[in-house]
Amino acid sequence: MLKRLLTLALIGSLALLTACSSSKKEEKFTSEADLYNAAEEQLEHEQWEVAIKNLQKLEENFPFGAYAEQGQLELIYAYYNYNKPDEAIATANRFIRLHPQHRNVDYAYYMMGLSSFTKDKGMFERIMPTDMTKRDPGAARESLANFTQLLNRFPDSPYAADAKKRMLFLRNGLARYEIHVANYYFKRQAYVAAISRGRYVIENYPQAPAVPDALAVMVQGYHLIGMQDRADEVLQVLRTNYPNFPALNKKGEFDYDYAFQDHERNFLGTITLGLFTKQETIGFDTRELYDAQYKKAPRLVK
Repeated sequence: MLKRLLTLALIGSLALLTACSSSKKEEKFTSEADLYNAAEEQLEHEQWEVAIKNLQKLEENFPFGAYAEQGQLELIYAYYNYNKPDEAIATANRFIRLHPQHRNVDYAYYMMGLSSFTKDKGMFERIMPTDMTKRDPGAARESLANFTQLLNRFPDSPYAADAKKRMLFLRNGLARYEIHVANYYFKRQAYVAAISRGRYVIENYPQAPAVPDALAVMVQGYHLIGMQDRADEVLQVLRTNYPNFPALNKKGEFDYDYAFQDHERNFLGTITLGLFTKQETIGFDTRELYDAQYKKAPRLVK
């Protein structure tokens, strides 16, 4: 019995010492400076989760302290690196709302754009490359809007140059997405809708590598709905600016069968948007010809 009591007492003493030790460990980070410095060290060592917890604690306990504003900026950075883009965007939005005149508010705008830029990239996309131009364009449009805000408000920001490069990439991707949709509409025999997508690219992304495909979409679409005069007008633009487009023969004539493997179209397929036909569509995709990002490198001479 005595032995059992001694054992229980020993266990109780160890528990008390552990509690005191934990309490002292927590007290170590209760001051504003200690919390901030601990978070900075954790960020330096890429310990994102624990850094986020300390930065949150800093914000909760010292909202008007000397490190409050910098801590909020660091929290945006930590969320972004911890693959929490929605949290990073929300924190950046809050910082902009609370500190619109802060000397580093341009950083918050930049991080909003950067977080949106990678928002739709899941773990699989980070490991295995996928064609992001076929994904929902919502995040890309959001990122483009955020970077546009940055450049409009802070054209001389140190983040402006990188934002411009990302905006170019985003515009090109959004233009290519429209071509993918147009190709899908050809498959469904929704030719007017395909023409609209091609026109949208010409009007909104005139410098994008997808422009020749957009022109081809319009030529093909106008031809299929019987507006040959309009098709010829757009064809002249395509022929003049992109004489090597694959659907053009040596005489500059447009191959209207280029986009289709199966050329048979019927009335039922047209009125049902192709739901009851199995027409295979190649569509238009000349990225390897006109987009530097997709051009194949020349073979090395052995």
